[in-house]
Amino acid sequence: MPIKIQSDLPVKEILENENIFVMDEKRALGQEIRPLKICILNLMPLKEDTELQLLRALSNTPLQVDVDFMKTSTHISQNTSANHLNRFYNTFDELKSKRYDGLIITGAPVEQMEFEEVDYWEELCEIMDWSKENVTSTFHICWGAQAGLYYHFGLPKIGLREKMFGVFEHKVMNRKIPLVRGFDDYFVAPHSRHTTVSPEAIHATEELVVLAESDKAGVLLCMTPDGKQIFVMGHLEYDRVTLQNEYERDVKKGLPIKVPENYFPNDDASKRPHLQWRAHSNNLYSNWLNYYVYQMTPYEW
Repeated sequence: MPIKIQSDLPVKEILENENIFVMDEKRALGQEIRPLKICILNLMPLKEDTELQLLRALSNTPLQVDVDFMKTSTHISQNTSANHLNRFYNTFDELKSKRYDGLIITGAPVEQMEFEEVDYWEELCEIMDWSKENVTSTFHICWGAQAGLYYHFGLPKIGLREKMFGVFEHKVMNRKIPLVRGFDDYFVAPHSRHTTVSPEAIHATEELVVLAESDKAGVLLCMTPDGKQIFVMGHLEYDRVTLQNEYERDVKKGLPIKVPENYFPNDDASKRPHLQWRAHSNNLYSNWLNYYVYQMTPYEW
């Protein structure tokens, strides 16, 4: 499927080298179809890495997807150049007059802070409130999922004694629901977080349906029955080496970090990690775009 992005977005060349169909604005204007309008609120520090991961994940559908990147105005990123942000990102104030078929809210490295202590928390709450009326379906990832569960349902996050770090097995629940259509009974997904949301609290929330859960990592995937709010507690969008890079970064900083579970062959960090989750990641994003964005959104808002 073609992803429509700005012609000079740096990750465009990487995607094209992976044989992913990327379309610039000029070619898209020549197609007489209505593209899906997707907004990505990118809260991750290494924004170009996250851009690449999410654009790759969105590439497995015949639909044309038109992507806007959103940044917060109440937090200045220290790990991405101002030139990149000014060129490819817009603030909420600049985008809130639009309506979107889908919104992705990424994770963020602020999970050990209370939600209200995060400098852009009030702005994020305003965005999540705006999404109720202006977005067909919102897809929350990791800390973004915890923030969404707290904002929409009052479910608090809980600190873990040690980081949930590795690749864990999950069981599919409610497999007739289209979001997990085509999934195997069991599949693996990466996690990298210091906090969680109580599985018991999620199951007890009548407005939520649990779709995938792990004995070790807890609930991975849950959603509202209408699909307007979807929460993914892990990182199915991660690349093969993302956990490896995080592990090596923490080792260099002298932080107390264990080797990611079930990731390196024989837990040997000198060996190339196995990529075990890409097929289910592709399936998840394709199902979201098809069943909860394309099938549910009107041709004209």
